[in-house]
Amino acid sequence: MIFNSLTFFGFFICFFFLYWFVFNKNAKNQNIILLIGSYVFYAWTDWRFLFFLIAVSALNFFLGIYIEKGTKYKRLLLYIGLLQGIGFLAYFKYYNFFISSFNDAFSLLNVNISLQTLNIIIPLGISFFTFRTISYILDVDKGKIEPTRDWIVFFNYVSFFPTVLSGPIDKAKLFVPQLEKKRIFNYEQAVDGMRQILWGLFKKIVIADNCAIFTNQIFDNYQTHSGSTLLFGAFIYTIQLYADFSGYSDMAIGFSRLIGFNIAKNFDFPFFSQNIVEFWKKWHISLTSWLTEYVFTPLSITFRDLDKLGLILAIIINFTIVGIWHGANWTYVLFGFLHGCFFIPYILNGTMNKKKKIDKTKLLPSLREFLNMVVTFTLVMFTFILIKSNNIWQAYLYISKILSKSILTIPDFSTLGNKNVLTVLILILFFFVCEWKGRGSNFAIENIGLNWRKQFRYTLYFILIITLFWFGGKEQQFIYFKY
Repeated sequence: MIFNSLTFFGFFICFFFLYWFVFNKNAKNQNIILLIGSYVFYAWTDWRFLFFLIAVSALNFFLGIYIEKGTKYKRLLLYIGLLQGIGFLAYFKYYNFFISSFNDAFSLLNVNISLQTLNIIIPLGISFFTFRTISYILDVDKGKIEPTRDWIVFFNYVSFFPTVLSGPIDKAKLFVPQLEKKRIFNYEQAVDGMRQILWGLFKKIVIADNCAIFTNQIFDNYQTHSGSTLLFGAFIYTIQLYADFSGYSDMAIGFSRLIGFNIAKNFDFPFFSQNIVEFWKKWHISLTSWLTEYVFTPLSITFRDLDKLGLILAIIINFTIVGIWHGANWTYVLFGFLHGCFFIPYILNGTMNKKKKIDKTKLLPSLREFLNMVVTFTLVMFTFILIKSNNIWQAYLYISKILSKSILTIPDFSTLGNKNVLTVLILILFFFVCEWKGRGSNFAIENIGLNWRKQFRYTLYFILIITLFWFGGKEQQFIYFKY
């Protein structure tokens, strides 16, 4: 069951009615139906791991309570929670990767070690709900929050259906208090949530899914295409990845607002960033802020005696973990490592924390600002080739061909459908115009048209809805579901 499916909309309509009109007496009733709805949603998507999700929730619920009590076993309980979270993540996502890498390493030494890989099915959303539970017990241990004694509240925190599969990764200190009080329906918030859902659907169905048609063809047959065509494929994939994941986040936030919750913002128009440092403050915000608090900050304190070298080490380790978090492949490791290295010039010249944001009231960026955006986008685009490639060698060949003489040729769209390419480029242009116009808001169309006459504003929404049906095709799973 995915957000861009009729099945989910049927599910959500039924849930919305029960939540606001049947189980609306108090917070406990709302939390009961919310938990049932979350488990139905997760089981519908992948029922095999529902009991695993429940078991993880139960373990961390009791760990939080007993860690807070400060018994002599407090440190042991914390380690149990950390080992459980990291251990299951390592087993489900990385076991086969470790085994294959181990075999490959020895084969380079002409030593034949054939350790067998396993047929492991990865629980959907494990990277997201694991980070939720780890941050919870760490915050309890540090005294930042008090553990909840209401198991229904905690189980909802772990399995909240709008975010359980692909985030955002909410912190307990912001989300649990919302569960502990009764939610009151807010019409303005609900309308705003529906606008954000509409924009998220547009990003996913109209932009991402149509870009996917071309990126799949180009990356699957990269040997037969010119460098210019491969460059186009890398550009389109960068747009696809952003539209797909930020579209999911917009829908998750919108559906959450419809049931009375405010969750973490995950994207802040990252393609308008002036440099790579600013980009990572705007891309997958909930993950980067999580790693900053629980990985980078402790590492930077540990390495503080090494001055700038210590900061560089902390950054590179942190971003290598960002890469590994995305998947079990050396392409992800290299992706994270490279982004960590991109920070080195800013650390050395002391400008890592210097803000270079564009004035949000400007109609157009200056030439320098525009060039900074293009350079940052290009840097990100080339590293995203690693994300799309099956292995590092394929990524190397893909990039090598882009940098060959064939980049000077005209891209060959004949095998892709010339008219379809033009249509998608026009849609992308419209998408960027809306994003630029609404960059000062939480999402692109939050405030666009609010001062217009109703008929003009509704015409915009109607056009967006029409494009969903006109350009929508087969339901496409969200890219980040595999993470």
